[in-house]
Amino acid sequence: MPLFDYLCLDCKEITEILVASSGEQVQCRNCGSRNLKKLLSAHSSTSGPSKSRVPGSGDTSCCGSSPSRAGCAGPGSCCGK
Repeated sequence: MPLFDYLCLDCKEITEILVASSGEQVQCRNCGSRNLKKLLSAHSSTSGPSKSRVPGSGDTSCCGSSPSRAGCAGPGSCCGK
């Protein structure tokens, strides 16, 4: 089940909603409106082997180098290399 970000066009709140199926009617958790716009969500990715599915110290997603190297901001960052 994917998790999507939605903007409520009535109350302007942004909320994350876990969607069970593509035909599911979603509604704002703040005001209950169904007048929602699906937003483009940022995602997490890992490029190296990891014992868990969460980015961490063993991840190599920092521009293909080790996150522990100097000049790299950490997993998932774009260090410009």
